[in-house]
Amino acid sequence: MQDAGITEPGIGDMSSDDMIGSRRASSRNPTIAERAYGRIEELIVTLDLPPGALITETVLMERTGFGRTPIREALLRLAEDGLIRILPRRGIVITDVDIRSQLLLLELRREVERLIARRAAIRSGTAQRRRFREMSAEMRRARDADDYLAFLRVDSDFNRFSAECCGNPYAMKTIGSIHALSRRFWSLHAGPEDLGAAAPLHATLMDAIAEGDETAAAEASDRLMDYVEAFTRSTLPG
Repeated sequence: MQDAGITEPGIGDMSSDDMIGSRRASSRNPTIAERAYGRIEELIVTLDLPPGALITETVLMERTGFGRTPIREALLRLAEDGLIRILPRRGIVITDVDIRSQLLLLELRREVERLIARRAAIRSGTAQRRRFREMSAEMRRARDADDYLAFLRVDSDFNRFSAECCGNPYAMKTIGSIHALSRRFWSLHAGPEDLGAAAPLHATLMDAIAEGDETAAAEASDRLMDYVEAFTRSTLPG
C-alpha cells in the first residue's frame, strides 16, 4: 500500500451521525461539494492517486484547495462509487482495480447506457442538443490533439450531462459509480491508440443524441460498449 500522506483523525473516525450531518451540509452548498468530488475523482481516474495509495483529508485539501466539509462530502460519494475505502483512524485508501469485476459492471452498463442514450435523444431540448454538438466537437479536437486529459474531461461532462438529460433519476444514480470505475480502468490500461478509437465512438453517440434520433443513439451506444468490452477483455491474462 502506497502512503500518499501521513494519517490523521478525520473521516475514518466519523460516526454515522457525523456522516449524516456531513451529507446535509452538501445540500446547503452542492456546487462546492460537486467540484470537490470532480477534482478528487479526476486525481483517481488519471492515476495521480494510484490504486493502493493511502491518503488523508489534509493532503486532499492541500492538493485541491477545497475545505474539509466539501472534501468529506466528496469522500462519502467516492466511497459509494467504490473508488476509495475509508479506514477508521488510518485515512483513505484508493481501491484496487479488478478486471473480472469490471466485466460484470459492463453487463449492467451496456443496458443502462442504451436507456440513457435513447431517453436523452427524445427528451433533450434545443439548448441541450446544442451542448451535445459542442461536446462532439470538443471530443474530436481532443482526439486530433492527442489530448488525453481533455478527452477524459469531455467524457466526464458527457456522462453526467446525458444522464441528466435522460430524465430518469434512477438511471442517473445507477450509472454514476459505473462511469467512475470504468474511466479509471480505461486510464490504467489505455495506450495512445485507444484515444483514437474511443473518441470518435463517443462523438458519434453525442451527434445522434443531438439529432434526437433514438434508434441511432441506441446503436451508437451499443457500438461504444462493444469497444469498451473488447478493450476490457484484451487486458485479461492469456
